[in-house]
Amino acid sequence: MSCTDPRFGFDWRWRAGVASLILVAGCSAPPPAGSPEAAPAASVPAPVPPPDVRAATPIKLPPPGPVRSWNEVRVQAAHRLVAANPNGTYTGPVPEPLLGIPVLEIELNGDGSVRKIVFLRQPREAKETSQLAADAVHRAAPFGDVSRLPKPWRFTETFLFSDDRRFKPRTLDQ
Repeated sequence: MSCTDPRFGFDWRWRAGVASLILVAGCSAPPPAGSPEAAPAASVPAPVPPPDVRAATPIKLPPPGPVRSWNEVRVQAAHRLVAANPNGTYTGPVPEPLLGIPVLEIELNGDGSVRKIVFLRQPREAKETSQLAADAVHRAAPFGDVSRLPKPWRFTETFLFSDDRRFKPRTLDQ
């Protein structure tokens, strides 16, 4: 069947030409005075971009509870990571495939504040997820008084990042 098949009326190129003329004619006439379209462009508010999920106002967390073992530190830290980063986390099933899986070793001071973060594993792709994880750790600190626990005062956490750059601490997925 050709483009000018008589069963379908006019040539498709002619229809496209007429449609473009209608569009041009409709856009070229100035709006009538006093109409909302005649207002200057500066008075039209620009669309507000969605806020960055990690640039939100810091969340005020309650003080951490007492911890008696490193397992309790890890679990409390995972819950604090989710609470301190509500727009940057997910709690449902882990998607396949994951965007990135950084593994951090978090060294603490006796009061539970972050002393140092060491990246044990950084993803080859989506390298920024390592920094997102480190920033999330700092927002969630302190993690409880660990001065009575055996040294070294450190634990590891694996961050499971989805395609939308939201994470889930692996401790909560076990």
